[in-house]
Amino acid sequence: MQIRSIAGLLLLMMCSLTAIAQAPQTANDVALVLPFENTSGKSEFNWVGESFADSLTDLLKVPTLNVISNEERKIIQQRLRIPLTNIPSLATSLKLARESGSTLLISGRYNIVPAGADTAATINVTSKIIRVSEGRFMSEVIDGRQVTRDINVNDALGNLQTIQGQIAYQILYQRDKALPYSQNQLIEAANKVPGRAFEAYIKGLLTPVSEARENFFKNASRLFVEATPDGIYSESELELGHLYLGQRKFADAIGAFEKVVSAAQKCRDKAKAENKPAQCSDENYAEASFYIGLIFWQQGNYERALATLRPLTEDLKLTTVYNALGAIAVQASRAEKKNPNNAAALLNEGMELLKKASDSAPDDANVRFNYATTLFLNGNMPDAARELRSSIAANPRDGEAYFVLSKALESLKDETTADVTNQAQRFLTENNRYAKLETEWQKSKSFPDIPMRVNQPARKDFVAVVLSRKPAATPVAQVSESEALLATARTLIKNGSDDEAMTTLRRVLASEPMSAESYLLLGKIHLRRGDIDQAISSFKTSVFWDNRLIDAHVSLGKIYVERGDCLQAKSYVASAMQINSENPDAVSLQRLSERCSK
Repeated sequence: MQIRSIAGLLLLMMCSLTAIAQAPQTANDVALVLPFENTSGKSEFNWVGESFADSLTDLLKVPTLNVISNEERKIIQQRLRIPLTNIPSLATSLKLARESGSTLLISGRYNIVPAGADTAATINVTSKIIRVSEGRFMSEVIDGRQVTRDINVNDALGNLQTIQGQIAYQILYQRDKALPYSQNQLIEAANKVPGRAFEAYIKGLLTPVSEARENFFKNASRLFVEATPDGIYSESELELGHLYLGQRKFADAIGAFEKVVSAAQKCRDKAKAENKPAQCSDENYAEASFYIGLIFWQQGNYERALATLRPLTEDLKLTTVYNALGAIAVQASRAEKKNPNNAAALLNEGMELLKKASDSAPDDANVRFNYATTLFLNGNMPDAARELRSSIAANPRDGEAYFVLSKALESLKDETTADVTNQAQRFLTENNRYAKLETEWQKSKSFPDIPMRVNQPARKDFVAVVLSRKPAATPVAQVSESEALLATARTLIKNGSDDEAMTTLRRVLASEPMSAESYLLLGKIHLRRGDIDQAISSFKTSVFWDNRLIDAHVSLGKIYVERGDCLQAKSYVASAMQINSENPDAVSLQRLSERCSK
């Protein structure tokens, strides 16, 4: 009877584990797709790897899966100083994924056999899915066994986008067996851009030479239109717009950006007519509109700049947009000479927008200057003086800010006026600038030669702030078998049952060889047993797989302090303090290391 009960309990546990493994992944995961690695040794096919990152990033966007965009991934790579031209190692890829807040990492490799006399070029692709928090490959239950499966596809290179659709389907299906999409739907979505146009676009992204880059993007747009006469290849036109903007070909840049805006509007109109949710590259639309507005601003066409940027204020709610639109409205007000009512309305509009910008970025000297100047123009001298002092505190050599402040203080009969005027004279000596401003002031009580400040942000900075407005997905915590085993191991170590803990940790590492916490716990056991070299090895492996585990850095630091290796100890002190400078163990280690060299 007892044996039957135990057998029944084991059967129930197995069924429960199977059900958990086979349950749909309803949590909002976040995926990061890396460019695939070219193993063919033929650099002319490197563009294919980038095309996987671009295509899969788009195809994997389903309601329960957020995907880090290629632009955001590149920004994070640059911040972490990971070269964009190299495929990062597995450990570096996991670091990149954690930094982006991803829960899934998609990577892969491909080999291409070039075309022969009677055969077409073929490609063999292998893709993997890694659960970032656990540092293990995604697995599924097949015939009662937990199995890790690579995704393998082999086909003609000409069918590249179809292959990408198949791989996207397999990734989504492995994650959720109740996937409401068919493979054909994903393949159809993957082939929305004509193959040759897509190839030209990807090659353009990878080409640093401006002339060749322009030709690739032009060809991509042309090939797209040839296959889809009423269509616009937004991604290619957006890249062309930025290329022309960098070359100061403003008319060409506006033309390319306006095609992106037009494509988004067509998409919205079509979705509205068909009564469907609009999925229309809103980020491309916002980016193109923003830069069109800046070009009009630089050309002094305030009316068109305002008309272009106004729709973005509610969509984006960004300091960059508020500052740009506010500054343009104020500049338009200053230029309006015929209609006083219109000038006043523009000034009020500018002041409201610049106040929002100042509230959201109080340390930005240019935003402060713009807001202060607007207050001055509106006759609010006390507040203008306060804001100008804040602007000068951020930029103590700002002669224009000193000049405007001196006029505000003069109207307030402030006793520091003379000192501030001296500072303005000191920093406005070039080209006799102070004298020219003062002459105009005495003549008109205005300073038209002091413009509002709108810096054209680098594209990566604009993309970063656009992405920052997205609500981060909060994945629902799910306790896996490995997490349960780790919890058991922690308890066993706490109770001094090291042998049992080591057995449990080996079970974890058998299925998850990249489990950083398992190596951390093993290191603690080895340290307690006096196996210092084994402890160091385990702690270093832990750091290798997850550089954020502060306990591993602290433990290594303490070992090296005890060994008298002060240089190594201080290195781990620095890394621990970088992770969390307020961690008590890290602070204690820092004190120990300071005594180490004495």
